[in-house]
Amino acid sequence: MKLSFLISFIIALSALTLSAQSKKELEARAKAAEVHAIKLQAEIEQLKKVKEVDLSTPNKKAGYSMGVLFANNVKSQGGDSLDVEAMVAAVKDVFGKQPLKIDQQQCLPIVQQYMQEAAEKKSAVAKEIGQQFLENNKKNEGVITTATGLQYKVLAKGTGKTPLASNNVTVHYTGKLIDGTEFDSSIKRGQPANFGVTQVIAGWTEALQLMKEGDKWMLYIPYNLAYGERGSGGQIPPYSTLIFEVELIKVN
Repeated sequence: MKLSFLISFIIALSALTLSAQSKKELEARAKAAEVHAIKLQAEIEQLKKVKEVDLSTPNKKAGYSMGVLFANNVKSQGGDSLDVEAMVAAVKDVFGKQPLKIDQQQCLPIVQQYMQEAAEKKSAVAKEIGQQFLENNKKNEGVITTATGLQYKVLAKGTGKTPLASNNVTVHYTGKLIDGTEFDSSIKRGQPANFGVTQVIAGWTEALQLMKEGDKWMLYIPYNLAYGERGSGGQIPPYSTLIFEVELIKVN
């Protein structure tokens, strides 16, 4: 009887000891986690503090401006995925007269290959996005697709003359990319545009010769009937499918 009581007492004492140890261990872990969380929060706050660029002198402004022009130029050519840190390191090495990690003669072919592959990839994506847009758009009510791939939708019907290829026309229009970015608008300028029917992109030339004075159409123009593989003016990227709202005011 005494032995069984002693055994029971030892088991109970052991349980209490383990419980105390577990509690202390949990408290220690909780404290460590709290300290770690405080450190992480401090690191996050430090990352949030973006160092302001000093543009107080002409050479600093010129340096920053050069960076803006260079970066935009590279991005427009498909260099979006360039490693910026590696690029900055190279600039610092050159200006600091440090040994180059890649020989200068090797740099040009490396960049040419990268840019060619990046441009091809970007072009393929742009073409695919445009094609998918047109495939979906042609299913919408009222959208008509011609033999060339031009799509249009009549918003308002006119009763006037239809222009010939030899005519000049007066129109109001707004042009957008398929993501909704507006790149041109005669309406915002407050002045209708005048031009020859054959002096514009192929999609417009085709559409105008189907319209009548007073017509207002939405045009959905594939890249091959627009600005093709080159794009236009930095606002219209290569292989862009375009959307225009066009009102044919007058055939001159």
